[in-house]
Amino acid sequence: MCKRALTGLSLVLATAAGAQAKDDEEIALRRGDMVVRLIPFGATVTQIEVPDRTGRRANVLLGFRSPAEFRAKNHKASFGATIGRYAGRIAGARFTIDGQPVQLVADDGPNALHGGGAAKFDTQEWTVRHRDARAVTFSLDSPDGFQGFPGRLQVLVTYRLIAGNALRIDYEARTSKPTVLNLTNHAYFNLAGEGSGTVRSQTLQILADRYVATDAGGIPTGAFPPVAGTALDLRTPSPLGAGIDSRSPLMGSRGFNHAWLFDKPAGKLATVARLADPASGRTLTVETSEPSIQVYTAGYLDGTDRGPSGRIMNPFDGVALETQHLSDSPNQPSFPSTLLRPGEIFRSTTIWRFGLSPAPIKPR
Repeated sequence: MCKRALTGLSLVLATAAGAQAKDDEEIALRRGDMVVRLIPFGATVTQIEVPDRTGRRANVLLGFRSPAEFRAKNHKASFGATIGRYAGRIAGARFTIDGQPVQLVADDGPNALHGGGAAKFDTQEWTVRHRDARAVTFSLDSPDGFQGFPGRLQVLVTYRLIAGNALRIDYEARTSKPTVLNLTNHAYFNLAGEGSGTVRSQTLQILADRYVATDAGGIPTGAFPPVAGTALDLRTPSPLGAGIDSRSPLMGSRGFNHAWLFDKPAGKLATVARLADPASGRTLTVETSEPSIQVYTAGYLDGTDRGPSGRIMNPFDGVALETQHLSDSPNQPSFPSTLLRPGEIFRSTTIWRFGLSPAPIKPR
């Protein structure tokens, strides 16, 4: 999380009413060979179309065939949606701020997942504050007490196509009371194209020497063991299938659902990961200001929903690369803080950069 003192906040302080898109409207952004489609429901990215090495363009996101289907079904998997108020888990669905207890709604056993409760940011109708051919800004006014969190929260998320076949995501927020905040996007990528099947042959590289140890409930223990010698050592490009099918005690039977901690200055925008599909030649390089990434290979998809191609979406048909702060940070004083106070601005940036180069990335 990057925070700044309140000095001339941009759109997050806008008082003019934004333009609300129609329920069935899909917003299309275009630049060069890239097309991105979005809807206000959940401030959701519904499709990303990019070319392969032959120039053939395909949608590389899992999702549904229409905005209506997203509204009806996306509460289960949150395909491409904005997650909040708190991405990840909070132990016991409770924490304290300045000695005051905060109680959330448990929705993952005794814990709160992605904020807790049924109504979350990914199921809210956001307002379109600005749009043009290459960018759209969504806003959400979240009331004090939403999901149990203190503070009226004003949130912006801006999606902007930038040079180099890249989509930049910028988050901004301010609060009326001290609160905690952790935002991410829950897109599921398949660089071979939606409907092409498993991502096992696609390679993932993560520039991190340590992973986040968790208990059986997915709550961090506070330890950051080295990745060396484990199925989580992705410092060089490794096929996702090697980890998914390893059945090691660290992995279990559901594939990747793990977090890594980056060794970089707080708030610095840096390259942290690369996904690549050897067959199509497509690559996705991830840059972020966040301190961690949660990788989830869709092991809990139930095989009941069809994507835009008409094909069933099964476990391991996509991989989510969720740049964010750590789970349970409000209860872990040694973790990077997610505390946001009145007069501060929350800022976070992630860039998805698509290409065709198979070369491994290097820290910069």
